[in-house]
Amino acid sequence: MSNIVLHKAETRGDADHGWLHSRHTFSFADYHDPSRMHFGLLRVLNDDQVAAGMGFGTHRHDNMEIISIPLEGDLEHKDSIGNTTVIRNGDVQAMSAGSGISHSEYNKNKDKLVKFLQIWVFPNKRNVTPRYDQITLNTDDRHNTLQQIVSPNADDAGVWIHQDAWFHLGRFDKDYSVDYTMKKSGNGVYAFILKGDFTIDGNELNERDGIGIWNTSKISLKANSPDAEILLMEVPMS
Repeated sequence: MSNIVLHKAETRGDADHGWLHSRHTFSFADYHDPSRMHFGLLRVLNDDQVAAGMGFGTHRHDNMEIISIPLEGDLEHKDSIGNTTVIRNGDVQAMSAGSGISHSEYNKNKDKLVKFLQIWVFPNKRNVTPRYDQITLNTDDRHNTLQQIVSPNADDAGVWIHQDAWFHLGRFDKDYSVDYTMKKSGNGVYAFILKGDFTIDGNELNERDGIGIWNTSKISLKANSPDAEILLMEVPMS
């Protein structure tokens, strides 16, 4: 029998700093809920909107795998290992903080919001050499299918991280169904609804809802609205 945890969109932490509006699925910064510290090794799922021309000043991370998925607008990244890049919808960025990396993130545009997901996953090894990776994907390749965007393998589709984790994005027509099979025994999957409505293993979910499922080998998805979008994050549970 599978285990399920359901997080409705409106129950997330809500931090409005003026220049930044962030919704936290799991405890982060001033939002603390002991029952919502993580899902397995998925530690942070932040749904961020950054005002025009604003951003996060230089700050440090270590021993965390950090994945950024832009949803709208252009996000400029600079880091202490020499990267200056812009990521936009269709791109995926991975940063292994390892022994320590400093970076900044700014909305490159002076006239519109940037919206992105910031996701943290605990690594499977500590103090690795910091690294940065960024790819541009063909978003048509996720129409009515699940497009892999993160894996543990440098020679596999998507960016790679130091963890037995696989992420997929999908965009589905109404009434389209698909199954997702776990890549590794013992892993769980956390599904986050980016747009529209889905049924996942019999549970009705709406935009920005999240559901974590473990002790199962596969889950079943069905889109209940046109152009419905979903992010799946398969992670070890311990």
